[in-house]
Amino acid sequence: MKDLPPLEGLSSEEKDALIQELWTRVQALEAEAERRKSQGVKKTSRNSSLAPAKGFKPNAEPPKPSASQRMASVGHSGGGRDLSASPDQVVVAQVNHCPHCGTEVDPSGQQLKAVYERIDLPPVRPQVTRVERYGGQCPCCQRSYEAPVPIGLEPGSPFGQSIASVVTYLRYHHAVSYQRLSQLMENLYGVTISEGAIANLLKRVQAQLAAPVARIVERLRSARLVCSDETSARLNGQNQWEWVFQNEQVCLHVIRPSRGKAVIDETMAGHRPQVWVSDLFSAQKAHPAEQWQVCLAHQLRDCQYAIDAGDDLFAPRMKRLLLRAIAVNRRRQALATLTLQQYRSQLRGSLREILNLKPKSSEGQRLLKRYQQIREHLLLFLDDETVPPTNNSSEQALRWSVVFRKVTHGFRSVWGAELFAQVRSLVNTARRQGISALEAISRALTSQQADWLLG
Repeated sequence: MKDLPPLEGLSSEEKDALIQELWTRVQALEAEAERRKSQGVKKTSRNSSLAPAKGFKPNAEPPKPSASQRMASVGHSGGGRDLSASPDQVVVAQVNHCPHCGTEVDPSGQQLKAVYERIDLPPVRPQVTRVERYGGQCPCCQRSYEAPVPIGLEPGSPFGQSIASVVTYLRYHHAVSYQRLSQLMENLYGVTISEGAIANLLKRVQAQLAAPVARIVERLRSARLVCSDETSARLNGQNQWEWVFQNEQVCLHVIRPSRGKAVIDETMAGHRPQVWVSDLFSAQKAHPAEQWQVCLAHQLRDCQYAIDAGDDLFAPRMKRLLLRAIAVNRRRQALATLTLQQYRSQLRGSLREILNLKPKSSEGQRLLKRYQQIREHLLLFLDDETVPPTNNSSEQALRWSVVFRKVTHGFRSVWGAELFAQVRSLVNTARRQGISALEAISRALTSQQADWLLG
């Protein structure tokens, strides 16, 4: 580091020139720092919509178990799993003679010392029903006839609905390949089924699920609120898009070649919901609903990116406002009506003040311009408790689809993609009503579907 030059011998003009030079250098350094911030900030799942799997995740320290977790281990009082409400059998172990001296003891005087369970699986074997169908020729009219068979035992595929349900469940809810499916069915259930037979069975399922999914579509087209999102899909080596349209009652998945507004128009078929919840993608912005709630989860990440890029004026304040609004919404059931109205007024007042700021950074200016255009769609959820502040439920509905795409590398047939969308629609709709995936598929393949699909 160079020594500071003597300043006492400099004239006023020389001091002014030195100050000017130093000021120029400071401005150049600030400009370079700003440029590096804007160019060097990497997008992660924390400050963008980048998937967590694509970002760098540092090693985390394993959390220490809490006192309640330690007490819940086997062998401690109050720990272990809950006992079954209806065990198949109960074994009572009592002592008839003292193990020390051999004296006969009265069982009625003994106290219960421990209760535990042993859980096991019985051997699973397929139930095979052989149909012997007779026929003949009428001696009167000379016409041929065949005996009728019970419903469900008609000629055709040898595999019944329970096998179809299990195969569909394992394939589209656990991403099990055809080869492994064939092995699992034989090893676990003793059912020999080839990969070709699995494909034929799933084609039959695809036709059977058309009617149940049509009921989901009917309910969606009468919904007051619709949340929507989309993610990429692969079909025959080509990029396509999987869309989800859902609310608290139903969930519909469709796979289409387009990511445009035409998919929304096709799905909604002229229906205009009162509220639409989505991100800022152009097709979603062209929704048919009367009102629009912008997903605040996306906006929080964008604000964080602007903060990382050097904006210290607009983005931090905007992020705090959005977080506060979400916190108020979580507490709204516990708030008095007047208190909630005051919060609404304060938050909207703060929003007006923030939108009057003049950020200098490019990222701050970009966000300011965005929110000035969509200001009316940021806090709609404060006026209607049925409107969520984020579109996280749609992203959660698509999460398994992303995993399935990564595991299977996409679909090889159009009917396979359609069947996947049907199964996801059924499973996610059933989940909203507390029905498991396997049970939902089983019901949809039988006459039991109407009780939960009609709402």
